Amino acid sequence: MSDLVVEIHVPLTPAEGLAEGDYPFPWIETIEEGFLFQLEEGSGSGEVFDDGEELGDEYLFFVWNAPEDALIELARQVANLPGVPHGVYAVVTSSDAEEMGTGRRVELG
Repeated sequence: MSDLVVEIHVPLTPAEGLAEGDYPFPWIETIEEGFLFQLEEGSGSGEVFDDGEELGDEYLFFVWNAPEDALIELARQVANLPGVPHGVYAVVTSSDAEEMGTGRRVELG
């Protein structure tokens, strides 16, 4: 049986104001450690479905185990975190989708 999954697509845009040699995407850690980790601790609606992953020029995070509207709200919260690049959107898909990025696109802005 397939379950609802929401992919959070974040453009792989380097953070501004970094010193030479700094990791260009510190917002990935902000999202994983500062936000999604809280879901794993049971302090929110939804759970992390899988580890984040690069897809083309985007970085994807996966959430599930909550109603669609709650998962879309999680995606909106991620999009509004400090330092996260503009252009974040969600894709509503299923746990048995054969490819990432296939499903219904939801604009978060």
